[in-house]
Parts: sequence; structure tokens; C-alpha cells
Amino acid sequence: MTMKIALAQMTPVWLNREATLQKIEQQLEKASADGAQLVVFGEALLPGYPFWPDLTDGAHFGSPVQKDIFAHYAANAVDLDKGDLDSLCAKAAELNIAVYLGTIERSAERGGFSLYATLVYIAPDGTVGSAHRKLMPTYEERLVWSPGDGNGLRVHPLGDFTVGGLNCWENWMPLPRAALYGQGENLHIAVWPGSRRNTEDITRFIARESRSYVVSVSGMMHRDSITGDIPHADLIRAGIPSETGDWLADGGSCVAGPDGNWVLEPQVAEEGLFFVEVSINTVARERQNFDPAGHYSRPDVLELRVDRRRQGSAHFRDC
Repeated sequence: MTMKIALAQMTPVWLNREATLQKIEQQLEKASADGAQLVVFGEALLPGYPFWPDLTDGAHFGSPVQKDIFAHYAANAVDLDKGDLDSLCAKAAELNIAVYLGTIERSAERGGFSLYATLVYIAPDGTVGSAHRKLMPTYEERLVWSPGDGNGLRVHPLGDFTVGGLNCWENWMPLPRAALYGQGENLHIAVWPGSRRNTEDITRFIARESRSYVVSVSGMMHRDSITGDIPHADLIRAGIPSETGDWLADGGSCVAGPDGNWVLEPQVAEEGLFFVEVSINTVARERQNFDPAGHYSRPDVLELRVDRRRQGSAHFRDC
């Protein structure tokens, strides 16, 4: 009836896929050793969130600087079909633990160089259950990421729970939330690049709206993480405003219960694993008076249609 969840609030080895993946697998081992059945990582953690456009005049068309950094980013992105997550999947299966991980994905079926903020769910048996490409990148993210599709709007059975997830600001979009509610979601995962300002309001709101647990997990990013092997590292560092201090993202991971109250208040400026225990009975108690996809819905009046086909640039028929 209960499940233990680990929130992995961590800094990536920024823009380095292989080194970050090793760090993620170490966190899996620690979470499993403490009895967690699910571990969640922040948005775009593998290999890191694109902080540079806001710091380096990212909208300058044709800029060699932007081209250099983008090429480096693409080279460190995740190609699921090529097996870039195979070692992580094997580790999840070895430990019998489920994973939600924010990645930067590239796909040959879309040309190989367009990038997506993709939230990957790995089941305890090590299989990839879904890869949800963020529907709409936010503001300067659109200079780096491409819009996703509905293929990953899926939920998964996990113990007594039904779990689903969204990336960052698409958690503010009512219809994707409704698409997950309509599949029986009662444990919602929200992943973020970091900072309490993103998580402290929406986490409790979604929990109260859905009468579900909401687990918000943020990444972290420090000035010192911009290492010299990253193209134009000095320029990126120089663009950090003095009032920002050394943190570009300082965490903010938190958990709200189905009544909208804190189970874990936002954790700021501390890297590590945070654990919570959730109970399906608590969900049932709060659904007694409000169930957004159940007795309080009106499908005879209101209907949501979702296209879950994976988008592709070309479709072929060989005779």
C-alpha cells in the first residue's frame, strides 16, 4: 500500500553525457540501498539544461558561438535507438527500481540533429516504458529544443500506483495534465531544471487539482560546473549576472500530497537524495469528494482527444 520514492537533486557533469550517466547510475545504487522503488531526476539532466542562450546572446542569428555550443550539445545528446541508455536500463533491472529521467534526445527519424527535452520512464525490469518529448519548449529553450508530440503522454503501473510525468512548464498546461488524469494517474512526476520559483506553487496546485501525489524534482547548476572543455566556457561564465550569484539553478525539489499539503517542502542549494513514502490509501481518501477524471467529470459534455502517434518527417510504404 506504500511506496518509497527518491528525489535525486543533483548537478550534471554539464554537457558530458557519459560522465553524467555514471553519476546517475551511482545515485540509483544509493537510492536502491535505502529501499526506494522509484528514483526521479530533473529536466534535461542528461547531459544538462541549456543555460547558455540567455547568457550569450543566443538569439543572434548565424552566430558561430551558438553553432559551436549547439554542435557540442547535440554530440552529447541521447539516442535511444543507438542504446545510449542501455547501461542505465541494465542498472535499473539489476536493482529492480523504476526511473524517471530528464534527457536531451536526438532521433535519426527526425534528421538526427534536432533536439528534444524528453522525459524517459524506465520500468523496474529495465525496459523503456515511454519517452515523452516536451510539447512546447519555453521561451529561450526554443532556440535549442524542438517541439515534441503526444507519443509519450502515457502512464505506467508501479506497485499500487499509476504514475505519469511532464516536463517543466508543460505542467502548467491543463490538457496534458487531463490526458494523464484520464488514464488513471495518481502519482504525478514533474521535472524541472531547478529553482524554487518553479516548483513551490504548481506542485501543490496540481496535487490539489488531481487529488494525487506530485513529485517535483529539480536539477542544480553552479558556475563551477561550466568547465573549460565546454565551447566558449569563458563567455558563458561572463554572462552570468552578478545578482544571480554562483547558482544558475539551486534545486527546489519537493513533494505535495493529494490534499495539497507538503510532504517534502522545497529543498534548496543542497545536492543529494531526498526520500518520501507515499500511500495509495491517502489518494483514495482525497478522491472521496473530488475525482477529476472520475465521478466529478462530465465526459458526456466535455471530451479530450489525444494524438499519440510519434511524429516523423516522412512515411514510407514499400511494395
